[in-house]
Amino acid sequence: MTQIPARITDWFDDKGWSIHPHQQDMYDRALEPATLLIAPTGGGKTMAGFLPTLADLAERDHVGLHTIYVSPLKALAADIRRNLRGPAEEMGLAVRIEDRTGDTSATQKKRQRVDPPQILLTTPESLALLTSYEDAGRMFQGVQRVVVDEIHALAESKRGDQLMLALARLQGLCPDLRRVGLSATVEDPNAIARFLARHPDLCRIVEADPGPDPDIQMLETPEMPPWSGGGAAYSIPAVLDQIRKHKTTLIFHNTRAQAEIFFHNLWLANEDGLPIGIHHGSLDRQQRERVEAAMVRGALRAIVCTGSLDLGIDWGDVDLVIQIGAPKNVKRLVQRIGRANHRYNAPSKALLVPANRFEVVECIAALEAVKAHDLDGDPRGAGPRDVLCQHILIAAASGPFLADDLFRQMTAAGPYAGLTRAEFDACLDFCATGGYALRAYDRWQRLQLRPDGQWQLRDPRAAQRIRMNLGTIQDTDTLKVRLKRNRGGKPLGEVEEAFAASLTHGDTFLIGGQIVRYEGLREMTVEVSRRADKKPKIATFSGTKFATSTQLSDRILRLFAQPDWPQLPAHTADWLALQREISHLPHRDRLLIESFPKDGRENLCVYGFAGRNAQQTLGLLLTKRMEETGLAPLGFVATDYATLIWGLDAVIDPRPLFQPDELRNGLETWLAGNAVMKRTFRASATIAGLIERNMAGQRKSGRQATFSSDILYDTLLKYDPDHLLMQITREEAMRGLVDFGRVEALIERIGGRIDLMRLDRVSPLAAPLFLEVGKVPVKGAAEERLLAEESARLLQEAGLESC
Repeated sequence: MTQIPARITDWFDDKGWSIHPHQQDMYDRALEPATLLIAPTGGGKTMAGFLPTLADLAERDHVGLHTIYVSPLKALAADIRRNLRGPAEEMGLAVRIEDRTGDTSATQKKRQRVDPPQILLTTPESLALLTSYEDAGRMFQGVQRVVVDEIHALAESKRGDQLMLALARLQGLCPDLRRVGLSATVEDPNAIARFLARHPDLCRIVEADPGPDPDIQMLETPEMPPWSGGGAAYSIPAVLDQIRKHKTTLIFHNTRAQAEIFFHNLWLANEDGLPIGIHHGSLDRQQRERVEAAMVRGALRAIVCTGSLDLGIDWGDVDLVIQIGAPKNVKRLVQRIGRANHRYNAPSKALLVPANRFEVVECIAALEAVKAHDLDGDPRGAGPRDVLCQHILIAAASGPFLADDLFRQMTAAGPYAGLTRAEFDACLDFCATGGYALRAYDRWQRLQLRPDGQWQLRDPRAAQRIRMNLGTIQDTDTLKVRLKRNRGGKPLGEVEEAFAASLTHGDTFLIGGQIVRYEGLREMTVEVSRRADKKPKIATFSGTKFATSTQLSDRILRLFAQPDWPQLPAHTADWLALQREISHLPHRDRLLIESFPKDGRENLCVYGFAGRNAQQTLGLLLTKRMEETGLAPLGFVATDYATLIWGLDAVIDPRPLFQPDELRNGLETWLAGNAVMKRTFRASATIAGLIERNMAGQRKSGRQATFSSDILYDTLLKYDPDHLLMQITREEAMRGLVDFGRVEALIERIGGRIDLMRLDRVSPLAAPLFLEVGKVPVKGAAEERLLAEESARLLQEAGLESC
C-alpha cells in the first residue's frame, strides 16, 4: 500500500471520512498505463480518479496541464469543477481547475491554450478540437493523466470512438500518459477495458464493493394504467403524493415531449404550489443552469427530466427517483436510480410508473433484472469509419503527417485496433479527393501529398472549416425559440425545424413547462408570446426513442412462460391469462403470429420482441413480401414487442414471408431509394466532412443541408454505388435506424418454428396495438382493389353499372 500525502489524509480525517479500499487501490495503481474503476454511485469514484493527481500536485509544483477530465455532459464537467475546487482549496493546494466546453467563453478558451490550468475538465468534442491546433504539442506537453467519467455511456456512441482517437493522438504527444475510466454501470468490464486501452492486458480493472441493493418497486396507484399511450397521466396524483413525502424527487422520462406533457399536467394538479422544475436538452442553457443551481441549493422539491440528468451529477438531497414509462434498458435504469441517496452504502430509492398496461410487464421484468444485478448491453462493433475520416481531417488541421504514423496512432485506439491498412487508405483517399465520383470537384480536393511523403491541407484556410464542423452529435434540425421583442427577447430553448414549419400564427405549444403562442419566424428564430390561458398544441421534440434491450425482452418472454404471475397486479395477470386461454403467449424460441378479422379487414400480428426499430423494419419488409406474393396489405403499426399488419387477404402460410435471403434482399432494395437511407447518408457525410453545416458567419438550415446531401446521395447511388460513404451509410442504416441485425437474430433464434394462430377475433395481447399512433399506410394493389370496388358500388347505387 502506497502512502497518501498527509495533507490529503488529514483532509479526510477533518471530514470524519475514511479512504475507501477502492480509492486506496486506485492510488496504488497510479502508474498503471490504464485503470478502469467500477464503483456504485456515491462511492467516491471522482475522488478515486483524482486522488493520484491531487497527491502529485500536493508534493511538487507542476506548470501547465497535469490532468484532463472528460465527461459526456457539459453539466457534469461544471458539477465536478464545483465539487473538486472545494477539497483542493481545503487541502491547501494551489491548483487551477477549469472547464472547457461549448459553454466556455471565447476569451477563456483562448487563454487556456496559452496558459492552461493544471486540471482541465472537458468533453470529447472540446478535446478533439484542442488536438486540431498547430500548437497542440505545446499545450499538452507534460500531461500525466486523463480521467474519463461515465465511460460506459461514451462507449455506446460515436462520441466515445472520437474520444479514443483523440486520446491516441494525446498518447503520441505524451507517451507516458495514463488513462483512468470511471463507471457505476458496466455489464462487460473486459469490453470497456479493451475500449479504454488497446489490449485488455494494459488495463487493470478495480471493482469496489457494490454496496446495498436499491429499494426499488412499482408505484401503487388507485387507477389502472391505460391500454396504450406513454404519458402516464393517470399517475399524477400518486406522484404528487410521493413528492410531498420526500425532500427532492427526480422524475425521469424517456423523451422530451413526454417530459413536457407530464410537467404541464403535474403543474396543473400542483394545488400546494410545490416548487417543481423541468430539465431537458432542448431548453435554453441559462434555464437549465438556473434549474441546476436551484437543485444544488435545495430550492426544488422535484424536477421533471430526461437523459440530460442520467449521469453522475451530485445533487445531494435527492432521496427519490421516479421513472415514468418502462425503462427499456436495465443499465439506464440503474444509472437513474443512483441519482437518489448519492452516498456510499446508502440504498437508492426508486419507483417505476408504467405508462400503459404492457409496460407493467416490462417494469416487473426490469425490477427482477436489477435485483439479479443483470445489466444489459449489446457487444461493441468496430469503430465507425465516418469518425475515422473526421479524425484524419483533424490531424491534417494540426499540421502535416505521415500516413504510416497516423495509421499506427489510429490502431492504438481500442475501437480501431482491428482496422486494416486498406480500410485506412480508403478513408485517407476519401479525405484527400472525395472519392472516385467526386475527385473532379475542386471543393473536395482537401489534402495533398508533399514531396517528403507527408500529407497536408491543400488550403490552410480549410483548418477553420474543419474545426467549425467537428463532432459526431447529429442534432435534429432545430430553431431557437425566443419571446417576441423588438431586439429579440428571452431565449426559451429550441424546437425541431419540421415542428416549426407546421405552426401557423396563433398556435400554442409547450416549452420549458410554459404555454407559448407562435407569433412568427424571424431570422431563423421562432418568436412566441406567453399564453397561459390556452390548451397547448404539444411540441414534439425529437429526443431519443429508446428500444427495449434484447436482454430485457428475453426476461419478458421468460416471465410469459411462468404458469402464473403472482408478482404482477391482478389486472395484468388476468389479461395475460386471457391471452393464454384465447391464443398463446409468445415464446422465446418460437415466433407467435396471430391472424384474425376486424372491421372488414384481415389482420396479422407478429410478436417478435425485437425492439421498436426492428419491428418497424419487419413491418416494412413483410408488407413488401406480401405485396410481391399477391396478398394485399394496407398498412402496419409497430411497438417494441409486435408488428400489426392489416389488409384485404388472410395469410394462410406465413413461412415464405420469413425467408432470410428474401428479407435481406428486400431490405437492400427498399433502402436504396428510401428516406431512411438518405437521412443516414446525411449524418455520416456530415461527420466524415463531406457536408459542412457550419461556415464562417452562417449555418445551413436543415432544408439546405438536406438538399445538398440528397443531391450527393443520388449522384453517388447512380455513378459510384460502392463509394466509401455509401458503404458507411449501408452499415449505419443496417445497425441503426432499421436495426436489421435484430431481425436477423430473431429469424436465427426461431429457426423456422412459427406458430400461426387463426382466431375469430382480436386477441388480448393484440388489442393495444389498435390504439397505437404512428400507423404506416401501404400503397399498392390493395388500394387499387378498394378503389375499384368502391367505384363499382357507386355505379350500382346510381343505376349506371351497365353503362
